[in-house]
Amino acid sequence: MTSSSVTLLVIAKEPRPGRVKTRLTPPFTPEEAAGLAEAALADTLEVVARTPARRRVLVLDGAPGHWLPAGFEVVPQCAGGLDERLAAAFAGCDGPSLLIGMDTPQVTPELLTVDFGDCDAYFGPAEDGGFWALGLAEPDPGLLRGVPMSTPGTGAAQRRRLASLRVRELPRLRDVDTAYDATLVAGEAPGGRFAARLARLTAARP
Repeated sequence: MTSSSVTLLVIAKEPRPGRVKTRLTPPFTPEEAAGLAEAALADTLEVVARTPARRRVLVLDGAPGHWLPAGFEVVPQCAGGLDERLAAAFAGCDGPSLLIGMDTPQVTPELLTVDFGDCDAYFGPAEDGGFWALGLAEPDPGLLRGVPMSTPGTGAAQRRRLASLRVRELPRLRDVDTAYDATLVAGEAPGGRFAARLARLTAARP
């Protein structure tokens, strides 16, 4: 399966103060943290828009805003834990699919251009022990349900679920969780909205 036959999924929260990037506060205010989240989401969606795909789907908790580019389907997240919400995102796909979050604005079209011709899955580990990307040639929600999420062992637990599949590993990336993460990620993608927003906030601080 070539990249043009793949569904690209982005699971995200509407960037509203107090609901996103709460680990950035402090040093940032809830409003500043939401602004950084919006910039990260906008960068991510712009990259997905430039990546060959059959469908581009934003699986959203909240309402879309001006940051949403053209060409995306928007579907609401289901209720339940993150494992259930990720599983439901894949359940809505009828062919090879790659899912990412909104926490890696340094992602590139090259990283997201995947080919399932000789593999069953893609797995992108994250520096914090989670994972930033999961691709399945045949979406199976059961591969995600019950995986403990938001722990240092999440990535390892999810990777074990793929043990019987032919897996291609994607590069390890850093999620934006803390201010330290934000600085490092901005350095990896200095030309993006996220880096620009962080620079403005940093320059405005006493």
